[in-house]
Amino acid sequence: MQTLFINIKELLQVREQHVDKVAGPDMSVLPKIDNAFLLIENNLIANFGVMENCPNLPNATIIDATGRVILPTWVDSHTHIVYAGNRIQEFVDRINGLTYEEIANRGGGILNSAKKLNETSEDEIYEQSKIRLEEIIQQGTGAVEIKSGYGLTIDGELKMLRVIKRLKENYPIAIKATFLGAHAFPLDYKENHSGYIDLIINEMLPKIASENLADYIDAFLETGYFSVDETIKIMEAGKKYGLEPKIHVNQFTAIDGIKACVENGALSVDHLEIVTDEDIEVLKNSKTMPVALPSCSYFISIPYTPARRIMNAGLPLALATDYNPGTTPSGNMNFVVATACIKMKMTPEEAINAATINGAYAMGISNTHGSITKGKKANILLTQPLTSYYQLPYSFGTNLIDKVMVEGKFI
Repeated sequence: MQTLFINIKELLQVREQHVDKVAGPDMSVLPKIDNAFLLIENNLIANFGVMENCPNLPNATIIDATGRVILPTWVDSHTHIVYAGNRIQEFVDRINGLTYEEIANRGGGILNSAKKLNETSEDEIYEQSKIRLEEIIQQGTGAVEIKSGYGLTIDGELKMLRVIKRLKENYPIAIKATFLGAHAFPLDYKENHSGYIDLIINEMLPKIASENLADYIDAFLETGYFSVDETIKIMEAGKKYGLEPKIHVNQFTAIDGIKACVENGALSVDHLEIVTDEDIEVLKNSKTMPVALPSCSYFISIPYTPARRIMNAGLPLALATDYNPGTTPSGNMNFVVATACIKMKMTPEEAINAATINGAYAMGISNTHGSITKGKKANILLTQPLTSYYQLPYSFGTNLIDKVMVEGKFI
């Protein structure tokens, strides 16, 4: 089956040669073809170029994209979209002046979500989560990482990961599962950190590995949550089961966590609202992708990741949503890209690179996703008629996506 898009106003993120990621000044370069064609065969990108070289394919389905922009679907490398219920009351509590830490100390935050999740059946969690997944697909996300971490018990964490597996089996987009048992210490282990870490390492991990339920391992490395030494233990244990680390770090404080993550081969370090000069030096010449979550900063009014400082140091940067019930109840990558431009002063080119090719790297799928490259998955966005692709972040409150194609089929 062939689908041929013709008269594309702008075909974005076109890369003849495969690249894993872009960094530093290269992030400001977004390769594109004006007045382009794009050929999809089955579920793969087969060909592209300028219209004067467009092939004559009488049996192909022809789609005239006059005035429209085509780009790869967004890659959201950090979400928590499998959860039960919501945390609307905490939203109001923050408006009334309570901080994230104060809410957590009152039994809110992650422990609130854990209580709800453990009281909810697996089938009901699946039904709630698939609605969120379907919504982000409609908004242009073609690959997503989903974390556990609201169980904090053996049964709860397994329940979450089984839901993620069901989503992976039932939906066409690429889904990676991350085990985040080290999201917070349950009340029963508040004074017994070593006991909970033993539970993660000796009981949760073997069961997760036996059912092949996770691709990555994560921990909330932060003051008041998991220390550097505790996180190192968790990363080392995960790697024994083939789970590469992707770690929450530097959201509120900088405690040399990034150094520990890099030394343990973390694929990504996520949040980075607080970044020191030492952190930046450690990230240089590493394989670790910094990931910013601007809609989290927007929602809970904390600093934004210093994107310009990171990129000026020659580093790459990815963007993701952090979709979760407490601090970012949205999986809208269009808003993330716009917020990165408006609040983090990223150019549209940098933000789109961060949300596509670099997001794919942070998910471990840059060989198949994140760019318009021959042989990659046919995951693309077709926009409404636009003045230019700059309109995507400029018109931040408008849905400018007309159609979403995943694996060569319109959703």
